[in-house]
Amino acid sequence: MNENATKNVADSADESGAEGQNDLESMLAAARPEGAAETDAKGQRCGVIAIVGKPNVGKSTLLNALVGQKISITSRKAQTTRHRITGIRTREQTQFIFVDTPGFQTRHATALNKSLNKTVMGAIGDVDLILFVVEAGSFTLADAKVLSLFKPGIPTLLIANKLDNIHRRAEIAPWLKSMQERHAFAEFVPMSAKNKGDVERLYAICAKYLPEQAWWYGEDELTDRSEKFLASETVREKLFRFTGDELPYTSTVIIDQFSEEKSKQHKRLVRIAATIVVERDSHKAMVIGDKGERLKRIGTETRQELEKLMDAKVFIEIWVKVRSGWADDEARVRSFGYE
Repeated sequence: MNENATKNVADSADESGAEGQNDLESMLAAARPEGAAETDAKGQRCGVIAIVGKPNVGKSTLLNALVGQKISITSRKAQTTRHRITGIRTREQTQFIFVDTPGFQTRHATALNKSLNKTVMGAIGDVDLILFVVEAGSFTLADAKVLSLFKPGIPTLLIANKLDNIHRRAEIAPWLKSMQERHAFAEFVPMSAKNKGDVERLYAICAKYLPEQAWWYGEDELTDRSEKFLASETVREKLFRFTGDELPYTSTVIIDQFSEEKSKQHKRLVRIAATIVVERDSHKAMVIGDKGERLKRIGTETRQELEKLMDAKVFIEIWVKVRSGWADDEARVRSFGYE
């Protein structure tokens, strides 16, 4: 691993744990095999990097940090991301194309979960680099299931995320050793997706593994997803945020109308009509809230965020409809925009 990355992780350990720091530095250095990719600045580099892991390990937070703008929704609720979301970041001569994937589903073989897993499998099959995201110091059966999907030949970085939750950093060394025995990771990257310094180092590490080739997107592009898609994701994020664990994650959002109108008062005026789809009448009442207050709050915060994201005046109307059993209906899952 690059010296700056190694030094930062070691320096963040307890000062009293000098021996532990040395162990950690040794583990990080050993994580890089002979012949690992070296930086080459002769020309442009461009490549696809899949961000993969079990649900709720911080994949979307990492994507947003890498892109520098929120394009993937985040929530404390597991299984929030539903689609393959591409984030693009161009820095100097290198264009990074990051793909955030749904958390691989190991429970409940519903049509929706089968669709989500198909998205994960598709994302890791044709990429230049995989970022395997786990919680630092933890490795569960769900993590192992995701790891078993990786094909040989694609370099994989172990992203030990949420390092800020580890109180004595030197204690991470034995865990890193155990992870090295599980898979031939190209490098280990202990980090926090919320730490700007850690994110900066991750760019430098990833760049070395991307091929020399012309950029695929314009220098200022941030995502290949449409504003209509981002609108549906923003509504869904607020939905989960304001219902917490009360609402099953199978609830979804459909955009019925997305149009831009001319306006003398505003540079852009966007009108949106959205439908929140739930499976039960009790869920509908939960989303609407007492006297419609919860639904109103979802709408208000969605509008405010979209206005910043799209640099436009936004009018949004949101309805709630019940579609019982939709997550088990393959045809309906596809009709709602899932693969």
